[in-house]
Amino acid sequence: MAAADDALLDDPYAPFRTLDLLGHDAAEREVLDAWNSGRMHHAWLISGQRGIGKATLAYRIARFVLAQGNVDAGQGGTTEDAGPGLFGDALPAAAPAVPASLDLPDDHPVVRRVSAGGHGDLRVVKREVQEKTRKLQTVINVESVRGVGSFLSMTSAEGGWRIVLIDGAEDMNVSAANAVLKVLEEPPRRALLLLVTHNPARLLPTIRSRCRRLPLRPLDAATVQTLLARHKPGLSDADRAALAAMGEGSVGRALELEEQGGLDLYRDLLKLLQGLPRLDVAGLHALAEKLSKGDDGFRIAADLYTWWLGRVIRAKGSGVVEREVVPGEAALTQRLAAVGALEQWVQVWEKISHLFDRTQAVHLDKKQALISAFLAVERLVRA
Repeated sequence: MAAADDALLDDPYAPFRTLDLLGHDAAEREVLDAWNSGRMHHAWLISGQRGIGKATLAYRIARFVLAQGNVDAGQGGTTEDAGPGLFGDALPAAAPAVPASLDLPDDHPVVRRVSAGGHGDLRVVKREVQEKTRKLQTVINVESVRGVGSFLSMTSAEGGWRIVLIDGAEDMNVSAANAVLKVLEEPPRRALLLLVTHNPARLLPTIRSRCRRLPLRPLDAATVQTLLARHKPGLSDADRAALAAMGEGSVGRALELEEQGGLDLYRDLLKLLQGLPRLDVAGLHALAEKLSKGDDGFRIAADLYTWWLGRVIRAKGSGVVEREVVPGEAALTQRLAAVGALEQWVQVWEKISHLFDRTQAVHLDKKQALISAFLAVERLVRA
């Protein structure tokens, strides 16, 4: 497997570790204001749903701080004495340069070294790929965070700041979390800890309380479409709009759906569901057989099926059908929402969600799980 493929296996949203970040101006401004005011917190908890740019923002913060060299937060300019002038007198101190943005040019040496993974003052911690299985570890273990405290306490290799970025902080096991907590209790000077998480509730309360919160909101549809156009220029306007709706504020999710054929799969699911209250049994078995071959097809299908069920339930509860993603979806949703009770639909959704989770967790029969999920909806509609 090529190195690039290894990176994508370890991090499916690697393409968004870019210099550009859209839709999170307020969060960037909060960090910049903290820096310029001299109140740069030693630890930031960057949270939000998957694929909206949390790690992208964390890398932007890291690059910005590393690029300041030996500047202290809020000082601007340099912390070094200007030294004697030509005739022995000290040179007048230059007026502090107050950064107006986290942006750095593409050719900045810090940008190049961080992109190459070669900056001595930045350490990135995340789940590692196991050498034998080529699969991601299920947790961030204590071995991965061992040495974080000593790394941050060491003198910077370049006389500036030392930074540790923990991507997927919710994956730390108890031992790893306690090791990080010790660092947070006595943070070294000019040390910055960036914790990225989509589930902050899974972190120790004592870790959360020692970090400055930086929650990111889901991206609006227009921003997701802009990013899709930038990274997938071959998509049609209609497909970009559909993927943006399916991404629900996450460009990472929209990208993954595009790469895994999620839009065509969603059309196939709806085509089969159009036959309700009586499903095409042969068609159901054929689709389930196709999707059960491999983990990705089943995972995407399970995700889309429960997502569609959620849209039906919202229509049932509110009486309003959401804007359709693909042609024919709105009519189908309206027709099904008129059947059964809201409580019945919620129970079916819960049952199917549990079935899919259990199928993936303990490796049950994927084909049978998909068939059961469709038949559960058929029974409700026919009752």
